[in-house]
Amino acid sequence: MALTMIVLSDRDVRSLLPMADAIEIVEKAMIAVSAGAANLPLRSVVDVGEPNRMGVMPGALLPGHGQTEACFGVKLVSLFPGNPDAGFSSHQGAIVLFEPEHGSAIAMMNAGLLTAIRTAAASAVATRALARPDSSTLAMIGAGEQAEHHLEAMLCVRPSIRHVRVAGRRREKAEAFAAHAAERHPGVTIEVFDDVRSAVGSADLVCTVTSSSEPVLMGGWVAPGTHLNVVGASIPSKREIDEEMVARSRLFVDYRASTFAQAGEVIRAIESGRIGRDHVLAEIGEVLAGKAAGRGSADDITLYRSLGIAAQDLACAGHCWREARARGLGVEASLD
Repeated sequence: MALTMIVLSDRDVRSLLPMADAIEIVEKAMIAVSAGAANLPLRSVVDVGEPNRMGVMPGALLPGHGQTEACFGVKLVSLFPGNPDAGFSSHQGAIVLFEPEHGSAIAMMNAGLLTAIRTAAASAVATRALARPDSSTLAMIGAGEQAEHHLEAMLCVRPSIRHVRVAGRRREKAEAFAAHAAERHPGVTIEVFDDVRSAVGSADLVCTVTSSSEPVLMGGWVAPGTHLNVVGASIPSKREIDEEMVARSRLFVDYRASTFAQAGEVIRAIESGRIGRDHVLAEIGEVLAGKAAGRGSADDITLYRSLGIAAQDLACAGHCWREARARGLGVEASLD
């Protein structure tokens, strides 16, 4: 039997993985993860010359669970924080997907856009489960690629959002983001702020999507009732929020094992004695499955600490592969 692999470009992924679909796919994957239906070794990171790194994220979605299609694979991703200034995504790489019956490689696709979509979709899943239903004001801390995808994702699950406040490291970049977002989302007021504290002061939702190594958001700045998605830092040496913010919140995560090994904010708060490991109330998949409580009251500050896990990539990649076959997209390469 001839062996073939479908190769998918960013253009293909954009067509095959609209945000609304990605949100539902990631939700099912997170339920499967918390049900034990995934094998997820910790991400390994290779220094390829500071500040650049390569991440290796293998994983498997296991058979016998109705939430997801079984498959396994690996994401190889370069993290180059200076790329946006040169017009490139900070995340470059590839996902290779294998089928579980014979172990054959069936697809390879550009990892940059898929990573951006699935990361924002994961924040949307947590927002839908934890944020107040009447949330109308969103603060976006960071104005890069992830900010664009997060704005789309937040509007998918909270169409009640009417005001967006943007704070970035460089005002001109924040203004460019605001102008582009205003064109894409008419009816939403978008305002640029010079400092994070002013931006988050009266927000119902906050997304931190920066590459900062030190906290940009302090716990005393956030009002009761806020939901936060903390997304930007993916290695232990980086933190977007301080210990006070961690301690004040009802804390939920994507995957406990990676949280305790790689989430710098949580690790630092535990090491200082500010919180214990039990401050992590649940994985988001446990909340979605009804096995753990989420928001308890309108005044709770809820926090979703997102690291991103291979199960999200695999579920989205599997969806893209199936849709590509059905729609005749991608380039088919023979492996014989």
